[in-house]
Amino acid sequence: MTTKQPPLRKPSWLKIKLNTNENYTGLKKMMRENNLHTVCEEARCPNIHECWGTRRTATFMILGAVCTRACRFCAVKTGLPNELDLAEPERVADSVVMMNLKHAVVTAVARDDLKDGGSAVFAETVRAIRRKNPFTTIEVLPSDMGGVEENLRALMDAKPDILNHNIETVRRLTPRVRARAKYDRSLEFLRRAKEMQPEIPTKSSLMVGLGETHEEIIEVMDDLRANHVDIMTIGQYLQPTKKHLAVQKYYSPMEFGELRKIAMSKGFSHCEAGPLVRSSYHADEQVNAAAKEKQRLGDEQLALSSN
Repeated sequence: MTTKQPPLRKPSWLKIKLNTNENYTGLKKMMRENNLHTVCEEARCPNIHECWGTRRTATFMILGAVCTRACRFCAVKTGLPNELDLAEPERVADSVVMMNLKHAVVTAVARDDLKDGGSAVFAETVRAIRRKNPFTTIEVLPSDMGGVEENLRALMDAKPDILNHNIETVRRLTPRVRARAKYDRSLEFLRRAKEMQPEIPTKSSLMVGLGETHEEIIEVMDDLRANHVDIMTIGQYLQPTKKHLAVQKYYSPMEFGELRKIAMSKGFSHCEAGPLVRSSYHADEQVNAAAKEKQRLGDEQLALSSN
């Protein structure tokens, strides 16, 4: 008979400084008044007080607050979603204007109940932000939308500034961690996005601490680069409730630093890695880094063509 292992104690570097200043409370009030959802709240992001209170940034979550998938790492509610709110894109765009955001991240629950996976509302949200605040850069973070190429094309035709789709975990653990998702389908999704709009940077995120090996982490990096992913984020998995998967290991800041060095040596234009890093953490800095890398490559190409 095996005995259940006690949960690991959180190390000191995972302590979060709360910041409930006027920016934080004001942003929370505005979200409620506009009936908007954020992944910051729904997924219990550890950086919500920093992003809302200091950086005044947020990741909007469209297509409702109920996900059709029940991933074992995620705290977002699951079940049968409500009808689509077709006015949601305009409300998100209005909020971006009110917040005067330089960079907006738009994600969504998985909507496997919809034929287009929610791509039409996603695309309209991008267009609405462009109309009302044309200088805001936009990052989208969709599910795999069923792996249907037409769904992805509808979103890419709206031309977001960054296409982000999370691989989440290593190949071996994907069936246990991600409901309905497939490791290779995520890679194909990222590759197709780059093929459709080569000038748009692609990005993906990996959680660690679920029982993966160092070799498996390196394999993820290689697989992402083989599918032309430009930006990678690596963060610590934190168990949201007792019903979710338990943490198998807490990585130290030094280990995250080493993983970042390895990622950069693989050719990523930017890598954010740390215990509290999440997919949209410091997303404004990532889009700037991607733009600088794009400019650098363009300058190199111009120099080569002139010689």
